[in-house]
Amino acid sequence: MAGHSKFKNIMHRKGAQDKKRAKIFNRCAREIIVAVKASGDDPSMNPRLRLALQNARAENMPKDKIENAIKKGMGATDGENYEEIRYEGYGPGGTALLVEVMTDNKNRSASEVRAAFTKYGGNLGETGSVNFMFDRLAEITYPYETASEEAMFEAALEAGADNCEIDTYIDDKDDEQKIHRITCAQEDFGTVREALEQSHGEARSAKLIWEPQNTNPIDEDKAGSLMKLIEVLEDNDDVQNVVGNFEISDEVAEKLAS
Repeated sequence: MAGHSKFKNIMHRKGAQDKKRAKIFNRCAREIIVAVKASGDDPSMNPRLRLALQNARAENMPKDKIENAIKKGMGATDGENYEEIRYEGYGPGGTALLVEVMTDNKNRSASEVRAAFTKYGGNLGETGSVNFMFDRLAEITYPYETASEEAMFEAALEAGADNCEIDTYIDDKDDEQKIHRITCAQEDFGTVREALEQSHGEARSAKLIWEPQNTNPIDEDKAGSLMKLIEVLEDNDDVQNVVGNFEISDEVAEKLAS
């Protein structure tokens, strides 16, 4: 999920103690399966698989689950055929939302996503109804201890990235951890990633993201409904990612957390 960083961290912290690791691993496995089905099981010849494996390891996905996902992709075991779909719509307070889905039953997914929007005061729109409010970027992250802020900024600049900043995430122990977050244009993804890997080793994660061009301030009442909508969507096994253009003040975020 993308949105105001403070709100994002509070949402993740709220569920950190009973975090549903199985759902996270399931989403990583689906990405691996689709990548293998598309271009084979050799990461050196399959950039998408390489990234999927990299991101699965960042989530501490067990090796046996990774290997099983690769086998499914190759057809060695009974596997599903997944289809990638992006749903677009508006949440409470006029928040633009993008919901990325990977499913073996698009009718089921469409019904469940639509029901979630309807229940929590949103409206599911047509394809293209909100994606023009977002930029498609590549995001590469490194653990904070990888390098100093200055060194990472210089490396990112040299590699051709557009931005390098310090961000945070909540780990499995419910602690806030700092990371280097580098972004660049989608077409520069491979070049920037490879340059950074040469200077600083394999990234913690590397993926394409949707970044809102502008943010929409949300009050406490709407923020509560928006949180519920996003939580329901993210709990859905078919949903890979939820992105919004909302902005919630620290004061409202703290009230919601309590």
